[in-house]
Amino acid sequence: MLQQLVNGLILGSVYALLALGYTMVYGIIKLINFAHGDLYMMGAFMGYYLLNRLTFIADGGLRLFVTLILTMIGTAILGVVIEFLAYRPLRNSTRIAALITAIGVSFFLEYIMVYFFTADVKPFPQVLNVAKFTLGPVAVDSIQLIILGVSLFLMMALQLIVRKTKMGKAMRAVSVDSDAAQLMGINVNRTISFTFALGSALAGAAGVLLGLYYNQIEPLMGMTPGLKAFVAAVLGGIGIIPGAALGGFVIGVIETFTYVIGLDTFRDAIVYIVLIIILLVRPSGILGKNVKEKV
Repeated sequence: MLQQLVNGLILGSVYALLALGYTMVYGIIKLINFAHGDLYMMGAFMGYYLLNRLTFIADGGLRLFVTLILTMIGTAILGVVIEFLAYRPLRNSTRIAALITAIGVSFFLEYIMVYFFTADVKPFPQVLNVAKFTLGPVAVDSIQLIILGVSLFLMMALQLIVRKTKMGKAMRAVSVDSDAAQLMGINVNRTISFTFALGSALAGAAGVLLGLYYNQIEPLMGMTPGLKAFVAAVLGGIGIIPGAALGGFVIGVIETFTYVIGLDTFRDAIVYIVLIIILLVRPSGILGKNVKEKV
């Protein structure tokens, strides 16, 4: 069970990266961006392409680091383009219109990749020598430690950006009242674009890390993790950054513990059952607060 707890924390750290993108976008413009899981898929394919092209970098660790940085930049740019072309024109429309557009963007990204790369599963390049470490009943390898370390670093960096930088303060202001923020001189469009860039960069990093972990990628790989990340965001309290991270870790631990009790076939159903139970007790999520709105 201790081994599965460690495995769950490692898997949950990647779900947390994905959930953070969901919760930031929702917190800013109240949009559930169902295309976010496919940005994770695009990140995995960018990583696949770059690792195969950057062979002139002999050191595997350095090649992975460069790939991770370039992938985050690439998915950040893609996120900004999607926001500008698909979501910004609908900002004053109904929420259902934006939601349907997000689903349309999701299918567009998936099947444009199927067109160019086919639907076949592709082996993700392994550039690191895997070393195993054993501490009592717990065994981890170097790739798992890298995934956990990079995920925790990115989550802490995000928290610093949101809490300590000028753009982070602008993000918090827009999330509270975009009209008042604009009257105070904040560029709302730029702030929203920055939020999409930040969330998309985290999704791209998650794509590279999970490609490294599972050793394979395919164009429809973003659908299920994207939904689970959304569940993690809701579970922790959507719109709350620490809540999204907590939700991701909870989902990861629940999934891995299904192997302990022999119900791994039903792991997705168990995740949703736990979500329903928690929302019945705390409708706003684990860290969410019930806010009364005036009519």
